[in-house]
Amino acid sequence: MRENKMYANLKKCIFCAPVIPVLGCYVSKSGVRAEKITSICSWPTPKNPTQLHQWLGLANYLHKYTKNYARLIQSLSSLLKKDATWSWRPGHQVAFDSVKKRLSEAPILILRDNLKPFHVVCDASDFAIGCALIQFDNEGHERVVSYQPR
Repeated sequence: MRENKMYANLKKCIFCAPVIPVLGCYVSKSGVRAEKITSICSWPTPKNPTQLHQWLGLANYLHKYTKNYARLIQSLSSLLKKDATWSWRPGHQVAFDSVKKRLSEAPILILRDNLKPFHVVCDASDFAIGCALIQFDNEGHERVVSYQPR
């Protein structure tokens, strides 16, 4: 490390821990899981576009843990369009609760193994596209590396 002028601060180092917090995630030998799930799940129902925008900003950060994320937030995103009138309806509440539920049940994403083949599963509709990057674990089970909505 010193050859490359990189230095470690021992006060910030974690050694031999089963789980290590890194950049908003918990990393372990079984994979990566999101750290801020409780913040998202305990968030109250937004009362205005600013509150919804704040919540979506946090939820969007964790989109890679949720299958069909773009489809789930479509009705919420429509409330933030330039000419949209704020009117929180039951469908918006369902979408809001669905995202919170999906994130609370988010899978542990495996760490990618560049020596194993990757599989990409794609899905599209009139308003969203998405894909999942998948690899098989050592037991032959399909495991998600990342979800990518658009």
